[in-house]
Amino acid sequence: MLRSMMASVVGIALALCARCLAAETPELPLVFEDSFEQGAGHWDPSDPAAWRIVKIEGGKVYNQFKQSQYKPPYRSPYNVALLKDVIVGDFVLTADVQSTDQAGGGHQDMCVFFGYQDPAHFYYAHLGKVPDKVSCKITIVDGAPRRPITKNEPTGIPWDTGWHKVKVVRRVADGTIEVYFDDMKTPKMIAVDKTFTWGQVGLGSFDNLGNWDNVKLCGVKVKKGG
Repeated sequence: MLRSMMASVVGIALALCARCLAAETPELPLVFEDSFEQGAGHWDPSDPAAWRIVKIEGGKVYNQFKQSQYKPPYRSPYNVALLKDVIVGDFVLTADVQSTDQAGGGHQDMCVFFGYQDPAHFYYAHLGKVPDKVSCKITIVDGAPRRPITKNEPTGIPWDTGWHKVKVVRRVADGTIEVYFDDMKTPKMIAVDKTFTWGQVGLGSFDNLGNWDNVKLCGVKVKKGG
């Protein structure tokens, strides 16, 4: 009982702290945005055969329609589409996302990648339906299989057939990482880590399918190596 009460207090404190940090995030310049109306030429997928542009009501979207054949060097997501030629330190990334793989079970997911330096060194936010030790976590891949670094206990991502909004905030100086889902004021996941202070951003999933649209990246552009 005492342990449960302490965990609740810690969770509340983290959420309140994150709200304060989010309010203090300075305005960052627009670096890139993409609605995919002109195709996906700005993106570099791990397996181009698994991605395509499709037209839906209201416009075009970036559709990951089958499982990638890519095999990462360490246990980590298979489906990764990186934004080309843009490296950032601090950033705020927003996007619209739709999960189209309703048979994904508890690990039904979509992922956002950031701090991506190479296939063995990056962060990703796993937007998993049911949280467990690896699902619905902020995760690091650092020359070894994925390792969760989330500080709070997320309640899971309520996937349905509709579109949702995701946001990732990164502040290099204090190591803060915040992940938002639909509610853009209160973070769903929180982590603090300074391992990677620069890198590419990307979209994808661990092993499920989905659509992406209206990507917007505000941030501080840096050179490779920070």
